[in-house]
Amino acid sequence: MGQRLIGAIEAGGTKFIAAIATEDGTILDRARIPTLTPDECFPQVAAFFDAAAAAHGPIAGFGVASFGPIDIDPTSSTYGTFTTTPKPGWSGARFHDVLGRFGAPIVVETDVNGAALGEWQSGAGKGCTTVAYTTVGTGIGSGVVRAGKPLMGFSHYESGHIPLPHDPTADPFAGHCPYHGDCLEGLASGPAIAARWGCSLSDLGDPAAIDLIASYLAVLAANLVLLHMPDRLIFGGGVMKSPGLIPALRRATEARLAGYVKAPQIDPGLERYIVAPALGDDAGITGAIALGRRALG
Repeated sequence: MGQRLIGAIEAGGTKFIAAIATEDGTILDRARIPTLTPDECFPQVAAFFDAAAAAHGPIAGFGVASFGPIDIDPTSSTYGTFTTTPKPGWSGARFHDVLGRFGAPIVVETDVNGAALGEWQSGAGKGCTTVAYTTVGTGIGSGVVRAGKPLMGFSHYESGHIPLPHDPTADPFAGHCPYHGDCLEGLASGPAIAARWGCSLSDLGDPAAIDLIASYLAVLAANLVLLHMPDRLIFGGGVMKSPGLIPALRRATEARLAGYVKAPQIDPGLERYIVAPALGDDAGITGAIALGRRALG
């Protein structure tokens, strides 16, 4: 008997990655679809899986790792539905509306929970008990996985919207978040950086700007340590590819922790503790496939 097929979606604020894979994680086909409006995006998603099923066979389960805010409570009547997302047109859209036609079970998680799961399974978090994965790109979010299970409360975590110590004298930028202004996402996300300086952090090439963004991200990193005590912090996303940002984040986080947490995991300089994703841009889709495997039961 051959392996069952999994449909996987990594849904980001800029693009969707749709893939079909076997149970062992082998990707048979994938597509990149721009995250426009649901009316533009969802038909392309359906068309991809229609073609993939025709070419490879019926899809037995779907795993979705998506931007949010989104309802990830499987007992909820609105499971898989976007809620207060600032992404125009997406509030009220639901993944089951586009994937339900295939008659297969669907598991929906956040994009960062999916990436955390992927890195825990076969990336920079392999061998760890608890891993925290943060993406810094179009938005900012963190997923925490313990023993292969994403953690949550009544909903998923919203680390990108934590308040920050913001000195308007040192940094007069008012912030870019439509809800909170100068929260973490409002000060350090890709759109916030572009709104502040008119270009990406990489293109800016300013060590002072790198240190400023690192200082904001270090507040989150220290809070993740203090709240979850993960074995490793993984920082990914487009902004984190800026040269010098991860080393600056290590320095700023170590300074903020101030030697309070003593553990074998917390190495001097944090070079082993704060790392980039080992799976690179495939962390999210790897996690989505793992979620699809869960949908298979």
